Amino acid sequence: MEFLNSGKILPAGLPFSEGVRVGQWLLLSGQMGIVPGTTRLVPGGIREEARQALMNVRVALEAHGLSLQRVAKCTIMLADIAEWQAFNEVYKEFFQAPYPARSALGASGLALGARVEIECMAVFD
Repeated sequence: MEFLNSGKILPAGLPFSEGVRVGQWLLLSGQMGIVPGTTRLVPGGIREEARQALMNVRVALEAHGLSLQRVAKCTIMLADIAEWQAFNEVYKEFFQAPYPARSALGASGLALGARVEIECMAVFD
């Protein structure tokens, strides 16, 4: 295993790695709609948080030599499952068919009071 931190998204001192490489897999920690380098959520609700979280996923992937096209699976955690459709509209700005495998679930609470957290797994060539 290789523990990876690009320093481009997460502030220092958090008790987890940005991602872990295991063989050909990159397992990303969940990304929220935080302003890079902070634990401050972007304003604007689900759509803006989802957009920023997906940009953070893209930045993390690119920092480790991958792109969104290499994502095989995402898990989407929503503070309110009723926001699933709004999330999907933003998701389609980042991913096109054929889409990665995906699960979505409603959570009783997310860190920092976030509306969404996105965890992805990608594969290296």
